[in-house]
Amino acid sequence: MNTLKTAILSLTVLLTVGCSTVPITGRRQLSLVSDQEVIAMSFQAYDETIKQSKLSTNASQTAMVKRVGQRVQRAVEQYMSANGFSAQLEGYQWEFNLIQDDKQQNAFAMAGGKTAVYTGILPITQDETGLAVVMGHEIAHAIAKHSNERISQQMAQQYGGAALGAVVGAKSGAAQEVANVVYGIGTGVGMLKYGRDQESEADQLGLIFMAMAGYNPEAALSFWQRMAANGGGGTPEFLSTHPSSETRISNIQKHLPEAKKYYKGR
Repeated sequence: MNTLKTAILSLTVLLTVGCSTVPITGRRQLSLVSDQEVIAMSFQAYDETIKQSKLSTNASQTAMVKRVGQRVQRAVEQYMSANGFSAQLEGYQWEFNLIQDDKQQNAFAMAGGKTAVYTGILPITQDETGLAVVMGHEIAHAIAKHSNERISQQMAQQYGGAALGAVVGAKSGAAQEVANVVYGIGTGVGMLKYGRDQESEADQLGLIFMAMAGYNPEAALSFWQRMAANGGGGTPEFLSTHPSSETRISNIQKHLPEAKKYYKGR
């Protein structure tokens, strides 16, 4: 068998076998690295971020972040248990921190439940429910294993074919190298559409998780409208890893009826 055929066969096998399924959406995703490897790498990246950052000393805001995080955590654990996915939370060590940085209108959650919110986004979230929109969305990225998917996609893109077969066989080093990019400088233009799909999926899952946590998912509409107003025109959608504000809000409106089934109020 010639080299090209070998490469194609190797890549086909890896892309077929190395797949998992996202809870709730049922989407099939590429998964070439084990969950435990990704969790270990995310813990390392999270610890480095926290060490290099200044945690907020605002007691009430810090308590709110931890409260919302813990409520969303319980909702996630409840959903995963009820649907036979509890094993996917193995190795999780949930943690919720508020980082003092008023210029960063951002938040993130890593594989394993490590979550951080920057103070710069609090004026846009406005209240606890607005914060639940953000934290539900970010935690959804972790539950959907988007870090694993991004690392796997970049491994396939970087190594390809027969070479990828050898890399996956001794994948720790290669996965770490790619993870440094995923958790660091980001991905190239070829990965952008992939990122937008993940963002939309996190919106959908995040609505359900915040609703299960007792927060009205309709608040997501006003939050993203505020984000859009705060960000102005922004980057054109085709050059962004995030959906345009119009696309995001439209998709959220489509998913709200389903999310509201999980909302029982507080």
